[in-house]
Amino acid sequence: MRRWSAILWGALGVLAVAVAWETYKFLGPTEGVTLGAVDGETGSGVMILPRTHDRAMPHLWDMVARLFESTSGGSTPPLWVTVVSAAGVTLGIAAVGWLIGVIVGMLLGLVMQRWRLAEAGLLPWIVVSQTVPLIAFAPVVNAIGNQVSRSGVPWEQWVSVAVIASYLAFFPVAVGALRGLGSPDAIHVDLMRTYAAGYGPTLLKLRLPAAVPYLLPALRLAAANAVIGAVVAEVSIGMRGGIGRMLIQLAGQGSSDPAAPWGPTFGSIALGLVAAGSVALLGLALKNYRRGEATA
Repeated sequence: MRRWSAILWGALGVLAVAVAWETYKFLGPTEGVTLGAVDGETGSGVMILPRTHDRAMPHLWDMVARLFESTSGGSTPPLWVTVVSAAGVTLGIAAVGWLIGVIVGMLLGLVMQRWRLAEAGLLPWIVVSQTVPLIAFAPVVNAIGNQVSRSGVPWEQWVSVAVIASYLAFFPVAVGALRGLGSPDAIHVDLMRTYAAGYGPTLLKLRLPAAVPYLLPALRLAAANAVIGAVVAEVSIGMRGGIGRMLIQLAGQGSSDPAAPWGPTFGSIALGLVAAGSVALLGLALKNYRRGEATA
């Protein structure tokens, strides 16, 4: 019942967003509301309410209908086919970034849990690292990759995207691993010591199983973050083939085809859900360790 209740509330949330969209489109001002606008000056003032005309805010049914139309006219495939193809490319890159992020995050979590001095030195920098805007970080990584490639070491553009995706993915894993590995009660740790168990057996038989309720939400969040990082990186460095590049291309046609950019937008949302849902399947194999699972 709890699972069906979660599904029902999720569906109601999506329906509420759709109703809010169409309600505002029906009631909202066509040209929006702008504060401080000066008559005769285009772009003056600050817009506080968006425009509702069809070019700026198409109907939901127009967005859905556009998915089944040709991507760019002629004999090109339907938009949804192109979106799925581009999403597959981005998902593969995000999966590589997620894997790198998980490895790095777990290593950092292990080091910080093992040595408190390492936690005091590393944790503030791990937190600060997430304040660096990807839009500025992505070109730096791409430039480094180009230099590596010129030196004779193969470095494809998708590798830069995967590295950027891992940059967002490692943070929740590192924090989740730190909290989870330190979660066993002191009495259980003392019991392992009475058995003369070293750090390795204690880690495998006590700390890692106890960390599962913290790691599973962290891994799901890392998967969603990896997708976000991959999409932003594709936009920033201009990598072709992924859904980020497709977003930019169709957004440029938004004035003449306003419903088209929403296709890859929906694809990006679905991509994040698929990534997080795929990782959530790990919970089925680890259900015996999920008591008191932390929320992401």
